[in-house]
Amino acid sequence: MASPRSAVQLAPPLGPPLPAAIAAQGLCHSFGRGSTRVEVLRQIDLTIGPGEVVLLTGPSGCGKTTLLTLVGALRQMQAGSLKVLGQELNGADRGTRQRLRRRIGMIFQGHNLLRCLTAEQNVQMGADLLSGLTYRSRRDRARQWLRSVGLGEHLTKLPHDLSGGQKQRVAIARALAAEPQLLLADEPTAALDSRSGREVVELLQRLAREQGCAVLMVTHDPRILDVADRLVRMEDGRLYADPVSLRSTVG
Repeated sequence: MASPRSAVQLAPPLGPPLPAAIAAQGLCHSFGRGSTRVEVLRQIDLTIGPGEVVLLTGPSGCGKTTLLTLVGALRQMQAGSLKVLGQELNGADRGTRQRLRRRIGMIFQGHNLLRCLTAEQNVQMGADLLSGLTYRSRRDRARQWLRSVGLGEHLTKLPHDLSGGQKQRVAIARALAAEPQLLLADEPTAALDSRSGREVVELLQRLAREQGCAVLMVTHDPRILDVADRLVRMEDGRLYADPVSLRSTVG
């Protein structure tokens, strides 16, 4: 007779854990020199895993956007350690930062659309970062993402023919079209009504779940807090994390 222990079918061993999408330790940053020096980030420790959605809140001017630009390899580091998608950014040269940015989707408050391109062409710029796709595949991907953000009837419109909220949705679709491994968003729902904003953040949440894309989103919008796995608050350049996972407390 087989023992209960031998009857249990053991699960296959797990593979090596995926590296953190963001791993910051002792991250500091300041502006100015001498008597005009202002410390903006103070000893930031933050880890975000693949597929995790983290919302960053806090008053204006506390350093949230500075943190996003450092994580997005848009600004050169000064002190501490910051690994993004496994790449250490302290001491990284310009070429290394440029290659890393191709793996990161960025949605900032200024939508930064090219005025001479249609909505479809602006979004296709994101798809152009993917290798091995034909022109038609990139075009179809652009149209698919525009439909996902509710702009399927505005493919051929130029930015000056779109509202502020529509421009923001084009910028969101452009970031998603590149299939990023990490998405950074600075107030992505600020120019959107409640329904559009909800649809967009649920789309970002689905991207995180289905593709393992980590999301770090700065927001002041209380309507979307329930999409997060964690809330992190910043005040005076320091982070204060809520240790309770929202997955177990919301919904």
